[in-house]
Parts: sequence; C-alpha cells; structure tokens
Amino acid sequence: MLIGFDEVLKTAVLHKGSLKAVKAELPIALTVHELEAQSDAFYLSAMTRRIFRAGLKHSVIDAKWPAFERALNGFNPMACAMMSDDKLDELMANRELVRHMGKMKSIRINAALALEKAREHGSFGAYVAQWPGANIVGLWTELKKQGAQLGGMSGSRFLRLVGKDTFLLTDDVLAVLKAQGVVNKMPTSQKDLALVQGVFNDWQVQSGLPYSHISRIVSMTAASWG
Repeated sequence: MLIGFDEVLKTAVLHKGSLKAVKAELPIALTVHELEAQSDAFYLSAMTRRIFRAGLKHSVIDAKWPAFERALNGFNPMACAMMSDDKLDELMANRELVRHMGKMKSIRINAALALEKAREHGSFGAYVAQWPGANIVGLWTELKKQGAQLGGMSGSRFLRLVGKDTFLLTDDVLAVLKAQGVVNKMPTSQKDLALVQGVFNDWQVQSGLPYSHISRIVSMTAASWG
C-alpha cells in the first residue's frame, strides 16, 4: 500500500529537524491570476532559458541572459517566430551568447507555439495557468510534442521556473516512487505518467498542498525508503 502523505511529511520533518526547516525549502507556486498577468515574451524567455540550462551550469546561462534578451528583441514571440536563417547565423556568431545551434533553432519553434496558444487561449500565460494540476503530466506531454527541446525534465522545470504548480521527477522523488512500487524507472509512457499523476493526486487530496510542495517534501525523504 502506498505510504500516506502524513507519514511522508513526518519523515521529512525528521530529516530536516523541524517543520519550519521543511517549509523554508518549499518553492513558490503562483496563482492563476499571477500566471495570466505575465507576458508571452516572459514565457518564451523562461522556456528558452530552461532549454539552454539543460546540461550546462545554470549560473553560466543566467549570467549571459541579459545578452540573450538584447539579441532576441526581448523574446518578442512574433519577432522570434519570424527569425530568418541569417538571424540565426548572426546569433551563432555572437560571442556574448551560448552558441548551440539546436537550442537556437528551438527558439523559433517555441515562439510559434507561444503565438498559437495565445491565439487559442488569449495568452500563453492563460494556457499555462488554466491547465489543471490534476493532469499536469498532460501539459508536460503537450509541450514536448508541440514544442522543441522540451522533453525529459525540461518541460516540467520550465513550468516550475515560471511558477506553475507542478511536481518534478527528480532523482530523489523517483527513488521514493520506485521504493513504493509505483514505477521501476523514469516514467515516459502515458501509462506510467498517469500512475505517477495518480499518486500525486492522492497526496494532494490528503494534504491540500500544492503539487510543487508535495514533490519537494517527498524529495526530502528519499534516504528513508531505499
């Protein structure tokens, strides 16, 4: 039987020394209104930052981000979607940037995605904000399929970066799910993702906490279930 969230929380408190210490490490999840208030350019910038962070030291990417913002017109989605091959070549020659062609090309594709979702939902922020947490893995899947370089952990980490409430399948969280017999490897199939979503939905009902808080608390207990 899957462990109840009360026991998960007790274990996290034991590891961290107090409930206050646990709470101090919890991420911030924005409200629907706060997510909807952000511009489409904000989301495209954050999405691109996550893509460039993947496999690289985050501090290096973050230090270069003002240069990215300048070179890409503040990540205006229309300008980025219309980016020419000559503009891509110009970006690849810019020594202020991290020059990775595959990641650069993703900007054009993801800008088109941002524009499409803005047409459908009023803004990209509304698209993200209104997606139900009880099927957040569905949003991961859609971003992966319709965007570029948003597979693996990039989709969920992008959402966490912008403040959308989502759990993360970090190594520690995955270790707990394996120990509880939910999955035996990183879930990639729709079946396994649905199983994981179901577990987090159960814990959310039990605790009333945001999914992001639940996964961070679960990660604090990884050493106890091996």
